[in-house]
Amino acid sequence: MKILLLFLALLPLQAAIAQVTDTISNQQGVFQLGEITILGSTTDSINAVSIKKIEKFNRTDIASSLNLLPGITLANVGPRNESVVYVRGFDLRQVPVFIDGVPVYVPYDGYVDMGRFTTFDLSEINVSKGFSSILYGANTMGGAINLVSRKPVKKLELNGKIGAFSGDGYRWNLNAGSNLGKVYLQLGISQLKQDYYPMSNDFEARNYEDGGERDNAYRDDLKFSFKAGFTPNETDEYVIGYANQQGEKGTPPYIGDDENIRTRFWQWPKWNKQSLYFVSKTAIGNTHTLKTRWYYDTFVNDLYSYDDSTYSSMTRPYTFQSFYDDYTVGGNAEVESRAWANNVLKFAVQFKRDVHRENDLGEPQQGFIDNTISIGLEDTYSITPSLSVVPGLSYNTRNSLKAEDYDSDTGELIAFDASNNAALNAQLGVFWDINSNQILKASISRKTRFATIKDRYSYRMGQALPNPDLEAEVALNTDISYSAKFFDKLSVNASVFRSNINDIIQQVDNVEPGIYQLQNTGKALFYGYELNADYSIVKGLHAGANYSYIRRKNESNPEILFTNVPNHKLFGYVDYSFKELFNLLISTEYNSKRYSTSYGTSADPYTLFNTKASVKIAKYLSIESGVNNLFDKNYMLVEGFPEAGRNYFINLSFNTL
Repeated sequence: MKILLLFLALLPLQAAIAQVTDTISNQQGVFQLGEITILGSTTDSINAVSIKKIEKFNRTDIASSLNLLPGITLANVGPRNESVVYVRGFDLRQVPVFIDGVPVYVPYDGYVDMGRFTTFDLSEINVSKGFSSILYGANTMGGAINLVSRKPVKKLELNGKIGAFSGDGYRWNLNAGSNLGKVYLQLGISQLKQDYYPMSNDFEARNYEDGGERDNAYRDDLKFSFKAGFTPNETDEYVIGYANQQGEKGTPPYIGDDENIRTRFWQWPKWNKQSLYFVSKTAIGNTHTLKTRWYYDTFVNDLYSYDDSTYSSMTRPYTFQSFYDDYTVGGNAEVESRAWANNVLKFAVQFKRDVHRENDLGEPQQGFIDNTISIGLEDTYSITPSLSVVPGLSYNTRNSLKAEDYDSDTGELIAFDASNNAALNAQLGVFWDINSNQILKASISRKTRFATIKDRYSYRMGQALPNPDLEAEVALNTDISYSAKFFDKLSVNASVFRSNINDIIQQVDNVEPGIYQLQNTGKALFYGYELNADYSIVKGLHAGANYSYIRRKNESNPEILFTNVPNHKLFGYVDYSFKELFNLLISTEYNSKRYSTSYGTSADPYTLFNTKASVKIAKYLSIESGVNNLFDKNYMLVEGFPEAGRNYFINLSFNTL
């Protein structure tokens, strides 16, 4: 209630805003210099989600936002309480995450906790599936995810939201922007905090969880972002961006039936990330353009393991305090040439230096350094105005400059063997605009992923042997996609895809008694299809649905199962608006059974229903409220880690756009 009263205090600000705000726009400004796109390809509703759609469905982090798209699977790394997604069966090590084209995945293991990344300061999220631009650089074996920030288009833009939700949670955010012609500024600040999430009433009490309020499920994420741009003329642009995320969270204890899984009592007092970057575009004559990105990204992470569910002592052998202090520095330069008729040729060189430093309390700090270099060439050749082919080729190298092992018996640091790796990537896409309402795409790509520092050097808490000699995984991705619009009312998209994967890094048991090792032993086949449809039934009434079928086969080791991705996922919604005064949204989602462990532990299928209603109460002001998991389903994304039961939210928002 205090939050809503505070927000109501902003009502007098409306008059001032109205006097200085230009004509209202229905679209948020997209920072186009932060996009990485393939010329000839178009962004469609199965590969991108706009901030307008994210806010309509009240999605507050990037994982739940991406779950609106077909081919994307929402998952949870339960023991670490990390929100992640899979893209056509590929995990985040194989589909890295970028902000405005700058890589932000963690140097050590290649993952990123998407639950820590809120959506409040974004304009859109773009997903490349399989066929992604060579300009992203290395490790895009299954595609890429790019979070695109905002760019103001008016002299003054203000929007924000404040609200409360179940679990003693609250959220607030403010975005302010100004575009004065040659100079523009964008500012964002937000916080998302929750003490717990409510359990379903159908949940039966277990050891370490009696129901009601989920234990150790707190979160607190505070973010600040800033961007300043200079556009001296119509062709050039120079931008400095900065983002600072301060997070902390708990890990709810495992409460499943798998005797092989040990319950952990973990808390993360720090999950902090900072990104500083410079992006530029400079015209060189009439036919060439130089684009650059330079960045410095830091990651500070503290993890505490406690004795028990009181989270008050650390005396048992499995307890520890672990500290990460990482940074990534790098950049890329891209030259675009239109010197030849019907061709747009792009040449790019990238350098990325990953530094990982870790230690447990009382131990010396171990250091790891990887350098990754990528050289790529991509051409868009227009055979006709409606038919283009896009070949691409890149050569990537990853060199290990430093890798240290800690010997607990002697207390000394010992150097691991150096490990270097190289990989060739090649692809070809064909894009045909059949007519103004129909598009056909086909692509084939050979993409790779280098083994991470964790893949190569981790002992996995004493259960594994390091393997510095791991080679890159390789995938051959093929895709055929069709998009069409009929009668200005019905939009449809369909894709069929297949990925043949070689040299998969998999666990090989008993290389020593009771010890496993990761090796390049795997072959797999991922395949499936996606369907999407959106229909304007009558004015103000819309409906949509998408369906994903994803099948993953482990061809070399069928007894080792792939986890976290159901074969079937269905999402649908009905959206009703009365003029611009009232909106009612009902959505549903179905996921089939999914495996949680490689030996067969599974999470049951589930169906969820969500509702949301919003009312415009003034020119720039609206209030919205909703219920998630309307029928209080007791469900899990991973066995032993139940998700939230029925939960509620209420928000008050203002928007001058």
